[in-house]
Amino acid sequence: MKTIETLESNVRAYSRSFPAVFNGARGSIMFTEGGRKVIDFLSGAGALNYGHNNQQIKAAISDYLESDGVVHGLDMATPAKVEFMETFSSVILRERNLSYRFQFTGPTGANAVEAALKLSRKITGRHNVISFTNGYHGQSLGATAASGNRFYRKASGIPLSGTTFMPYDGYLGSSYSPADYVRKVLMDESSGTDLPAAILVETVQGEGGINVAGKKWLQSMQALAKEVGAIFIVDDIQMGCGRTGEFFSFEFAALSPDIIVMSKSLSGYGLPLSMLLIKEAIDAWEPGEHTGTFRGNNLALVSGKAALDLYWRNQTFSQQIQRLGAFMRRRLDAIAHQHGNEFAVRGRGMVCGFDCKTSEVAEATSRRAFVKGLIIERCGPTDQVVKFLPALTIAEETLGQGLDIFEESLTETLKLARPS
Repeated sequence: MKTIETLESNVRAYSRSFPAVFNGARGSIMFTEGGRKVIDFLSGAGALNYGHNNQQIKAAISDYLESDGVVHGLDMATPAKVEFMETFSSVILRERNLSYRFQFTGPTGANAVEAALKLSRKITGRHNVISFTNGYHGQSLGATAASGNRFYRKASGIPLSGTTFMPYDGYLGSSYSPADYVRKVLMDESSGTDLPAAILVETVQGEGGINVAGKKWLQSMQALAKEVGAIFIVDDIQMGCGRTGEFFSFEFAALSPDIIVMSKSLSGYGLPLSMLLIKEAIDAWEPGEHTGTFRGNNLALVSGKAALDLYWRNQTFSQQIQRLGAFMRRRLDAIAHQHGNEFAVRGRGMVCGFDCKTSEVAEATSRRAFVKGLIIERCGPTDQVVKFLPALTIAEETLGQGLDIFEESLTETLKLARPS
């Protein structure tokens, strides 16, 4: 760690939270140079839904490299691209009665968000974007402008414009209807809010604290977007690719977004890959109008296709995610109940948040958990929520072991924090 501390920028984050040199990983286990085995509940911040070094996906990558297939090809046509799009169309889209065009953007989720906002403004001729409290969409300037956390916004160093924030589902408490509020503001000619180019929403806010939107609210936002002539965008970067139990996080609400933003686990192997799914009627780009050197990473397209073939050709994997998610939720609810329900648990599928109410308790618990053999991060406005993102392929026994470590770590943290 001395080299990291001496040579790497102060901006580093995860190496501070998990101070070890990791020299290997398989499935849901990471290995340190010191010989420790650590259960991973971080999963590359959601980029490793199928675990570390998934052997079957790895085989597809190895075969492609051995064949001298094109790895970097800008947006030229390659078998890797054709096969990925054909597989995604047949296995994912047609099975859900969805139809979209593909746009491969730069390699990060933020790149894809920027493209979605840019296209929405081009289509509508408007500049304003409706985003939501506690939302997070990346750290390039346009994506940060649509993100709520002041810590990230302040780092931009310039005024962030072009976005109006509205209350997310549940933000105002159970006595208020945020959907009605958003509708009133947008329909009122004197509200002072410009009609938007887009409404940008996460169905579950990951970095914002695992805040879960309800079906009715999401449907209301989609209907409102259509009514005011705005593009309805779902950011499925972290919650897509099965994280909530179904491939897309919005399926439970029967949504049909104008644009879907995807990244993180899209490649199936942690390789950089991001894309937009765009309804054909709004594919208004001119050739080369939005581009990037590293769009459509062919190696990632190969691994992404392999993941689709392995896990999404039937309902078995989705059912497994829902079963493991229910197991995790029961355990976390029981842990909260054990401590007098002073904590809150929320989530969907295989993403859960354990709201410790204070950042001190959450930070001490996650730090203690790492010492005991569990990698788990925090999220929320003040990092007060412990965030559970285990691989979707994790063995139930390993999942249980990780939850045991969390429970032990929380109990010890509370015992030290409270007078005897």
